Amino acid sequence: MISGADLLRIEDLRISFDMLGGQINAVRGVSLRVLPGKVTALVGETGSGKSVISRAVMGILPKSASAQGRILFNDPGTPGQTVDLLQLPPDGPEFRALRGSRVGKIFQEPMTSLSPLHTIGNQISESLKIHTDASHAERRAHSEEMLGLVGFANPTRAYDMYPFELSGGMRQRAMIAMALVCRPALLIADEPTTALDVTIQAQILQLLRDLQAKFNMAILLITHDLGVVANMADEVVVVYHGQVMEAGPVETIFRKPAHPYLQGLMAAVPHFDMKPGERLKALREVSVHDASNLLGKKQDDGAAKPDVLLSVRGLSKSYSTRKSGWFGSGNVASVKAVDDVSFDIRRGECLGLVGESGCGKTTVSKILMRAVTPDSGSVSFDNGSGAIDVLDAEGRELQALRSKIQMVFQDPVSSLSPRMTIRNILSEPLEIHGRGDAKERLETVLRLVKAIGLDQRALNRYPHSFSGGQRQRIGIARALALGPDLLICDEPVSALDVSVQAQILNLLKDLQSELGLTYLFISHNLAVVDYMADRIAVMCGGRIVEIAPRETLMRAPVHPYTKSLLAAVPFPDLDRPLDFTALQERDAADKSNWGRAFYGDILVPADLGDGHLVLASRNVDARELRP
Repeated sequence: MISGADLLRIEDLRISFDMLGGQINAVRGVSLRVLPGKVTALVGETGSGKSVISRAVMGILPKSASAQGRILFNDPGTPGQTVDLLQLPPDGPEFRALRGSRVGKIFQEPMTSLSPLHTIGNQISESLKIHTDASHAERRAHSEEMLGLVGFANPTRAYDMYPFELSGGMRQRAMIAMALVCRPALLIADEPTTALDVTIQAQILQLLRDLQAKFNMAILLITHDLGVVANMADEVVVVYHGQVMEAGPVETIFRKPAHPYLQGLMAAVPHFDMKPGERLKALREVSVHDASNLLGKKQDDGAAKPDVLLSVRGLSKSYSTRKSGWFGSGNVASVKAVDDVSFDIRRGECLGLVGESGCGKTTVSKILMRAVTPDSGSVSFDNGSGAIDVLDAEGRELQALRSKIQMVFQDPVSSLSPRMTIRNILSEPLEIHGRGDAKERLETVLRLVKAIGLDQRALNRYPHSFSGGQRQRIGIARALALGPDLLICDEPVSALDVSVQAQILNLLKDLQSELGLTYLFISHNLAVVDYMADRIAVMCGGRIVEIAPRETLMRAPVHPYTKSLLAAVPFPDLDRPLDFTALQERDAADKSNWGRAFYGDILVPADLGDGHLVLASRNVDARELRP
C-alpha cells in the first residue's frame, strides 16, 4: 500500500509503444514518489522517458502505448482513499474528475499548448466550467484572481487577450494559471522554463515556489536544467533510457553523485568557474576529423589580413505597429528594435551577443545577413580581399559575400527541409554558388559529414530520422559548406539538452581552432556565452549597454542590466542559490531601476579602458563608473 506520507507513488512503471518496426520500451521499471508540499525533480535527456511518465500520470498516453505497474495517488481531498491511476479508464468519469482538478499540468511549449482561437480567460475558466458548478460571473472572477496571482498587472484586460498578444513569459504564466485554477494537490511542470530568458525563468521559478507555499501543493518538476533542480527540488530522480539511474534527496544528489551518468551530466554543464581553455565533458564526444582540410584546402593562406573582419556602425531599425482599427484607420506606433548599435568583430574571435527576448539580437543578425534592411547605419566586411559594404552589395559582390557570412539557426528542426536528404541539404549551397562538378560536390559533402562526426551512411536519410543534436550538427555542416569566414550562431544550443549542448559547443570550438573561423554567438544563456566568447556585448531595448572582454564582463560588470542578468542565472550548486527576493524587487529591463548614471535622454558609450565600454549618461565621468 501507499505510504501515508506519499501523495504520488509510482511503482515499477513500464510503458511500451507498438511501432511498425517492433515494440519500443520507453519506460522500464521506474519507481519514484512525490511528497505532499514538496518538489520532486525528474531529470534526464530528451528521449529518457520523462514526459512519457508524466503523460501516464495524467492519463493522456496515446492508444499505441501499453503501461504496466502502479501509479498510486493519495488525494488529500479524500483522505484514506488511494487510487491506482493506471487501473482507471483514461476517458472515464473518475479520471476526468481528477485530471485538471486534483492533478494539473504545465506543458512545455505554451504557444502550441494554448488555443490561438480562444481568449486566455476562456481557456482558464474552462477547467472551472468542467469541474465546478460556478456561474459565468464567478468563473470570470476566480480566473481573474488567478491571473493576478501569477503576475498579470491587469487581470481584467488579460482575461480578454489572445495568446499571440502575450510574450513567452506571460504565456507561460497563463499556462500556470490554467493548471492551478482548480487548486490541484499535484502539479506536473514539464520543462516550464525551457527556452525562456534567465530573468523570465527566475520569475517563473519564484512564482512556482510562492504558489506552492500558498496552496501547499506538490510539484513533479520535469527538466534537464540542473541549475533549476538545485534551486527548486527537495528530491531528485535521474532517468536514462527509461530507467532510474539515481534517486535521493537533493543534498545527496548534488554533493555526492554516485552514478557515472549523473556525474557526466554535471560535468557537461557550462558554469562561470571554468578555467581558460577548460573543455566541457560531453557524455558522447564528437571529434573533428581533419577539419583544416575540410574544403580540400587550408583556410589561411598566410597573407596579411586586417584585424577587424566585420565593422558595424550606427545600426537602427524601427517597426510600425497599428494599435487599433482596420483599413488604414487607427493609431500607428513606432517601435525601435535596434537603436544606434555599433561594434566590431575581430578576425578569429567569438563575440557573444546576449540579452532578453525582444532586445534586438536576432534583428541585428538578420541585418548582417541582408534578410532585414535597416533604417540607417553601415556594415563593412573585409576578409583581406578588400572592404565590402554589406548593406549596398549587389550582383556578384553580394553572391560572393553570402558565401563568406553564413548562419546557424536556433531551431534545428524547422531550419532543415523535411523533403530533402542530408546529401541534398549539404550540396545545395555548392550548387547555388556553382562550386565544382557533381563528383567534387559529393567529395565536399563527404568531408563535411565526416567533420561533424556523422557516418556517410547518413547522406541518404532525412532530417526527421536524426536527434536534435545531430540535426544541429548538420546545420553547422551546411553553414561550413562554402568555406565562410564568419559564422552567425543564433541561439544554436537553446533547444538542446545539456549533454548534447556540450557536444555542439565543443564542436564549434574545435572548428574555430581548426578553420580559423570567426563567430557572432547570440544567446540568452550567459554560462554558454562565458564558455564560447572572447568578448561579450549585452543588449537591452535595442541598444548595446555594455561590451567588454569576457573575463571583465563576467567578473566585474558595471551596468545594472548586466548585473541583473548575471544574478538571474541558476547555478547547479546548492551553495549558490538564486536570490529570489532581490530578483523580485527589480525588473532587469526597467530603466528607472538603473540609477542616474545609466538613465537619461542622452546616453553615450563611456570608455572604461581595455575595451570595456558601458552606455551611460553623457554627464557622468567614466572614472565614477569603474568598479
